[in-house]
Amino acid sequence: MSGHVVIVGGGWSGCAAAVTAAKNGANVTLLERTDMLLGTGLVGGIMRNNGRFTATEECIAMGGGDIFEEIDRNARHTNVDFPGHKHAILYDIGTTPGAIERLVKSFGVEVLYRRRVNDLMDSTGSHIESITDDAGNDYSADVYLDTTGTAGPMNNCIKYGNGCAMCILRCPSFGGRVSITELAGVAERKGVSKDGNSFGAMSGSCKLYKESLSDEIVKELNETGVAIIPIPKELSEDHLDIKACQQYALPEYRDNVVLLDTGHAKLMTPYFHLETLRKIPGFENARYEDPYAGGKGNSMRYFALAPRDDTLSVEGVDNLLCAGEKAGLLVGHTEAIVTGVLAGYNAARKIKGKAPITLPRDTVIGDAIAFVREQMELPGGLSKKYTFSGSILFERMKELSTYTTDIDAIKTKVEDLGLAGLFSNINY
Repeated sequence: MSGHVVIVGGGWSGCAAAVTAAKNGANVTLLERTDMLLGTGLVGGIMRNNGRFTATEECIAMGGGDIFEEIDRNARHTNVDFPGHKHAILYDIGTTPGAIERLVKSFGVEVLYRRRVNDLMDSTGSHIESITDDAGNDYSADVYLDTTGTAGPMNNCIKYGNGCAMCILRCPSFGGRVSITELAGVAERKGVSKDGNSFGAMSGSCKLYKESLSDEIVKELNETGVAIIPIPKELSEDHLDIKACQQYALPEYRDNVVLLDTGHAKLMTPYFHLETLRKIPGFENARYEDPYAGGKGNSMRYFALAPRDDTLSVEGVDNLLCAGEKAGLLVGHTEAIVTGVLAGYNAARKIKGKAPITLPRDTVIGDAIAFVREQMELPGGLSKKYTFSGSILFERMKELSTYTTDIDAIKTKVEDLGLAGLFSNINY
């Protein structure tokens, strides 16, 4: 089919890519291996914290704000501060997935669930002709996007983590993630631990049923969005070094139970032994929502990173792009969305016979995409994580004076660069 883009993976990056490609004239099919969109976004909930505010508004100014604006409409709390983070919004993980599905479909995207891709045809060694799912359905397209993420599957969680924690990715029910990049014969990279002795990192938070917590904690969460409960020293558990989300690797998260209200109570630690958690006042009846075995561990991530250039084209395949965690050691939903927007836009450009673009490094998004690629090629670079909300990338934003919450200043900068409305204009 002429002008057809197939996106594999319906997380934040896949949804953002689908919307952007479709509104720029592409025929888009989005394949998702489970029965819901958003992947880890189903248990995420945090947006606009720290430098993510700047990146979000920059993407909106460049015409790629459809997903962000829908998230804002589903916020439970706005302008929330919690340890190490300011001006966050907490989106409702109950209403947001349905809202995003409706948004994606409103652009004419064909969304197909329970489509786990497991094979492809590559007739030239560098060009994907078609891909096939577990049921034998074949999907031919001009351009493909790999937004399959890096988490799991079960064998990685068992080998490198604490076992399958029965997380939102639900590999036992729908099969494990399969990388399109790997199927295409492209050698992928793996993130490594700080000491370089093991691969991957553990997802950074869990969900507790609010109903299982004390009335006092629930009241504070509902009213303010945040509850911080000191942990008695004898009950302290320090899992910070193994988190994927190193922007939360602060002493406050070791010394306190930090909860955020995303509909459930978001516990800002990769796991906490349930028998220990229940000894803390207010948590006597605590119960995990995700992962179900959150007292044991969490999902493992960063096992499948695609080598790519700054247009997000995968090296060695002329019609494959990537976004989200596939695009590097990027942590967070904002990071997934902005890379998805660029990849979707460049997919639409390719089917129109136009060269894919790179974003200038004067933009925080363009700089992040280039900087992370560069860092991953340096010794020790694969042992670090990069996010607009903390750690190396946020510190870089502050050093470059690109972190701002001044929306007018962000718009002016985008206009001065000639990028206003870019992602809504295929003729740029």
